[in-house]
Amino acid sequence: MTAKPKDVIEELFRRGAEGDYSAIDELIAEDMVNHAAGPARQGRGGWKQIIENIRTDLGSDFSIEHHHLIAEGDLVAHHMTICGHHRASTMPLLTGVRVTDSDVTWTYVHIWRVVDGQVVEHWACRDDVGLLRQVGGWPAASNRLGSASGPPGMCRRRAPRGRDRVRASPSESR
Repeated sequence: MTAKPKDVIEELFRRGAEGDYSAIDELIAEDMVNHAAGPARQGRGGWKQIIENIRTDLGSDFSIEHHHLIAEGDLVAHHMTICGHHRASTMPLLTGVRVTDSDVTWTYVHIWRVVDGQVVEHWACRDDVGLLRQVGGWPAASNRLGSASGPPGMCRRRAPRGRDRVRASPSESR
C-alpha cells in the first residue's frame, strides 16, 4: 500500500531532521517539477542542490518549525519556518550579501503533489524579503506611509467606474 501524501511529507522532513538525506532519493521523484526554482534546480538533483545551499548558508544544524500541514487528495500544503545562522551566501537569493553571522528565520508555504509515494511537483511561497532584511540585503522597513498610490511596488486599488461600480446594497437603485 502506498503511503498517504501527508505521511510522505512528514517522513521527508522527519528523516531530513535526523540527517537521513537518503529520504530525498526515496521520496522525491527523479523528474520532480519544481515550480519554485529555475531550470537548473529541477528534479531530485535540483532538490539536493537547494538543500545543500540551505545547509551551507544557514548552517548544517538549521532547524524547522512546522506550523501547519494540510492534505487534500494528492496535494499537501506545508507552512514552516527554517531557523538557522547566516554563515555563507551561496544560494542565488543571497548573492552579493555579506555574511552577517546572525541568527535568521525564513518562512515558507510549500505545496507538494505526491503520487505513488513520491513528490512529483512542488510550489513554494517564501518570505524572501524577510530573510533579506535580517541579513541587510533589503532596506529596512520605513515607518512613514507611502504616497497616495502606496509604497513602491505595492498594488493599488482602482476606484470602480461606470458599470463596474459596486453598489452599496442590493436594494440600491440603478
